[in-house]
Amino acid sequence: MTPKQRKNRTPHPMCPVSDCVAFIGGAWTPNIIWYLSAGPRRFSELRLDIPLVSAKVLTQRLRELEERGLLTRVVIESSPPAVEYALTDLGQEFMPVVRAIAEVGQRLKARSVAA
Repeated sequence: MTPKQRKNRTPHPMCPVSDCVAFIGGAWTPNIIWYLSAGPRRFSELRLDIPLVSAKVLTQRLRELEERGLLTRVVIESSPPAVEYALTDLGQEFMPVVRAIAEVGQRLKARSVAA
């Protein structure tokens, strides 16, 4: 016998977590926010911080985050020209969430090492 499906008693049909995750976008975004939380970083520094991300994907994510207002992109007049990325106030609002994810990740890693 198939169990009866329960009615959803949440006040909103769409989960607010979905809205937040959709806003920040795809893979590597939490990593980018994490590393920019310490202060402005250049593209090459972010590539060293996140070695598994390709330059193409990192560029895409940085552009998306800039379009959404989570970070700023500042061109530094030098020879050769450099670009620095920094979190905006809106980007900083995501830090408690990213820190919480990092803490859970550390606990999970410790649990798997102990097992």
